[in-house]
Amino acid sequence: MEFYEIALEIFCALLGVIGILGSVLPILPGPPISYVGMLILYIWGIDTQDDLTRTVMITWLIVAIAVVVLDYIVPSYFTKVTGGSKTAAKASTVGMIIGILFFPPAGMIIGAFLGALVAEMFIEGKELKHSLKAALGSFLGFLFGTGLKLIASGVMMYYIIAAAI
Repeated sequence: MEFYEIALEIFCALLGVIGILGSVLPILPGPPISYVGMLILYIWGIDTQDDLTRTVMITWLIVAIAVVVLDYIVPSYFTKVTGGSKTAAKASTVGMIIGILFFPPAGMIIGAFLGALVAEMFIEGKELKHSLKAALGSFLGFLFGTGLKLIASGVMMYYIIAAAI
C-alpha cells in the first residue's frame, strides 16, 4: 500500500471521527461529514469494492439527509407533543447553543431544557407544571435527534474502517 492511500484512509477516518463529534456538537453537521469520508474512499476505490457499493453509498446518502432534516424537526415536534409552544422550541435551540458555548458538553443538554422552560414560563406565561412538561419534551426531542445522528455517523464510521482495512 502506498503512502497516499494510507494518508487518504487516515483522512477519511478523521472525517468519520469528526462526524461522530458533530453528532453531538450543534456547530458541525455530523452525518454529512461522515458520509464525505465514505464518499472519498468510494471515489478513490482503495480496496473498497466489497464494503462500499453503489447501493450502500446511495442508501447512506439518503440516511444522512434524512437524519439532518429530522434533527431540525424532532425537537420541535416533541416540544409540541408535550404541549410546548413554537417559542419554547426555538428557545430550546438557543439555550442549547448558549449552553455548549459556556458549559460544554453538559451545557448543551441543560441549555436546551432551560431554554424551553424559560420561554414557556416567562414569554408564554405558562405555569411551572406546563413549562416543565414542554421543557422535558424539548429535552427528549434533542436526545432522540442526537441519538439518530450518533447511530448514523457510527455506522458510517464502521463502513469507513471496514473499507480501509
